[in-house]
Amino acid sequence: QVQLVESGGGLVQAGDSLRLSCAASGRTLNNYHLAWFRQTPGKEREFVVVTPWSGGSTVYADSVKGRFTVSRDNAKNTLYLQMNSLKSEDTAVYYCAARVRDSPLTITIASLYTSWGQGTQVTVSS
Repeated sequence: QVQLVESGGGLVQAGDSLRLSCAASGRTLNNYHLAWFRQTPGKEREFVVVTPWSGGSTVYADSVKGRFTVSRDNAKNTLYLQMNSLKSEDTAVYYCAARVRDSPLTITIASLYTSWGQGTQVTVSS
């Protein structure tokens, strides 16, 4: 199993930027998809972005395309989510997730991810 720990959340104003981090341990990530999801109270976990750790196509949700950028530091085994031009509707708990890359398909369904972090709260005030 991959262990994931998110950090970097906080309270910001609309239009501000924030960078989330997801530190991974326990497995070599070369054969994994890493993803970010977010969740607000009473709603299902929403897909944000997924990327293969070893490189390849990165897919973003339409709601964040052009504003959010995912990147990784291989040496630190850390995935980042740079969030720019934040909106109040981006307010959520953000989760990092991982699953073995056993399909060429892009997986955007939360229930198909096997490893999760504890989440980090992002609050955007308008």
